[in-house]
Amino acid sequence: MKLGLGLYRALLTAENLRFARQAGCTHIVAHLPGHFVRDGAKIITSDNADAGFGISEADDPIWTYEGLRDLKALVESEGLVLEALENFAPAHWYDVLLGGPQRDAQMAHLKQIVRDLGRLGIPTMGYCFTVAGTWGRSESPAARAGARSVGFHNPPQPPIPGGMVWNMIYDVERFNAADPADVLPPVSSEEVLQRLDGFLAEMLPVAEEAGVTLAFHPDDPPLPTLRGAGRLVYHGEHFQQVLDLHPSPASAIEFCVGTISEMPGTDVYETVERYSSAGKLAYVHLRNVRGKAPDYREMFIDDGDTDMLRVLRILHRNGFDGVLIPDHTPLLECDAPWHASMAHALGWMRAAMTIVERE
Repeated sequence: MKLGLGLYRALLTAENLRFARQAGCTHIVAHLPGHFVRDGAKIITSDNADAGFGISEADDPIWTYEGLRDLKALVESEGLVLEALENFAPAHWYDVLLGGPQRDAQMAHLKQIVRDLGRLGIPTMGYCFTVAGTWGRSESPAARAGARSVGFHNPPQPPIPGGMVWNMIYDVERFNAADPADVLPPVSSEEVLQRLDGFLAEMLPVAEEAGVTLAFHPDDPPLPTLRGAGRLVYHGEHFQQVLDLHPSPASAIEFCVGTISEMPGTDVYETVERYSSAGKLAYVHLRNVRGKAPDYREMFIDDGDTDMLRVLRILHRNGFDGVLIPDHTPLLECDAPWHASMAHALGWMRAAMTIVERE
């Protein structure tokens, strides 16, 4: 197993890459939509339910071949491997998710991104096929000793405003018009599944040819519907439904232990066993929580409902040799909360991985 760190768009700097290497990481997962960063605090939150995670920019040069080439070179210059990109920019595929008129043109662009990853030797593209995205989490001092963390506590769910998808704004003018009548209509899980089916039917042959794995993330929060939009993967059984749509060596799971732990009626250890023994895990998020949807909160990696050492033992027994990242974590109280919190998580993970591999 390999230790990695996920870095959001604004955190992909030489300094933070050196931090990752100093903490013992060998691999990087780059989150490029640009969300999840607020005033340098680097904690995920959805307190501003109207604006979501911010604006998705369609013309961000990092998504060009040259931009991805330069990103890979930056990562490698610090002695690390760029393992995966995580999440297409919503501005690049809003009509793929919504079934809108730009769907075919946007699919062509996504295919080119995957081809570029193949040319550059970046092996994995993570994605989450969701209309509502990750929404509704709020921040509070809920972790150990009052550390600030995020949780989901079943808030009221207003409809999704026009110009927004995946909890990000893709059309600023439309969103700012704030027309109360301009909201996304309800959409069933069956319809979203049909859109995913079409997406995979076109994308997987391209990924296979390019030598790239498409890895899907489960719905977080794991609820049947969110803001009127049906969800696809909110129980451990649902992963198989996605894998069975178009069986392919290029189709795998971005396996988020935290989200799986949040799923009502799902045994996290049985789910780890099932899909790791099948060889369908592309890479793993290690994140601990307490509670189940629709009421849970994120905890430190060693302090939630899930026995993470047990998870690692299952992965090791089944021959998983991929990358594990800490995802996100509560914030330690100090002058550098994100760095301190990630150092804590990475240190625990590195020690636990060593213990398991030496047993």
